[in-house]
Amino acid sequence: MDERRGRLKALGELLRRLRREAGLTGKDLAVRAQVAQPTISRIETGQLLPTPETVERLVGALGLDGAGRAELDALLLRLREEVSQLKGGLAGQEAANAARLRTGRQLACFQAAVIPALLQTAEYARLALAVGRDVEERDVAKAAAVRVEAQAVLFDGGHEFSFVLTEGAVRTWPGSPSLMLAQLDRLAQVSTLSHVRLGVVPWSVQVPAFPLHGFTIYDGAVSVVESLTGDLTLTGHSELAVHVRAFEAFAGVAVYEDELRELLRTIANDYRELVKRLEK
Repeated sequence: MDERRGRLKALGELLRRLRREAGLTGKDLAVRAQVAQPTISRIETGQLLPTPETVERLVGALGLDGAGRAELDALLLRLREEVSQLKGGLAGQEAANAARLRTGRQLACFQAAVIPALLQTAEYARLALAVGRDVEERDVAKAAAVRVEAQAVLFDGGHEFSFVLTEGAVRTWPGSPSLMLAQLDRLAQVSTLSHVRLGVVPWSVQVPAFPLHGFTIYDGAVSVVESLTGDLTLTGHSELAVHVRAFEAFAGVAVYEDELRELLRTIANDYRELVKRLEK
């Protein structure tokens, strides 16, 4: 609790500094962002965690560059994760992730062992949230529902999405191999969306780097690494640069569109054969 209060205070001090650097009074910022002045005051005094919509208005009004936005996002992400965990466990965490997706514009995701949350079927999502974790089934069901509902953002033309997976991620199955047939269909369907670029690095291609972990880059300002114990949020320029280079390197050797869908059909046939063998 004390740590969260400290972060709220740090958020307020950051907003106050950014406002002053922009040469604005609290009233000026309120008018420019179309946010009530008492709201600005409560945020700056560490009494209020702003909604994602309010943050977007403040960012626009302050004219923040990439560095300023990254500094603000780093604090906000940690605060929202803490609050959501207190309010709703796994489902709360998924709601915080959904808010992050709604307020962003560009997403680049690389995964070597798991299908990205935005591309998961409902059953895959349920298993991804439950396998290997000590969690209640009811919480998992709620979290999976929130995760799937958040996927509506994929059909918003105001966003741009880039996904790169290794073939290993597509061939790693939770639960049973049969559920992957629906998951492969889902990937093929998403790959046809005009503002979504989906690629898979086939096993027959030499990788440009060791895929030690997956990551998701939001608006080029924040990279989130999902670990077994929680998300790691990176905002340092050098860290982001490494992740951007890694993403571009894997993207450069991936297959897309018709070649991707042909690869998915080949993998689907392998899953069908595996199902037959397991049923004997």
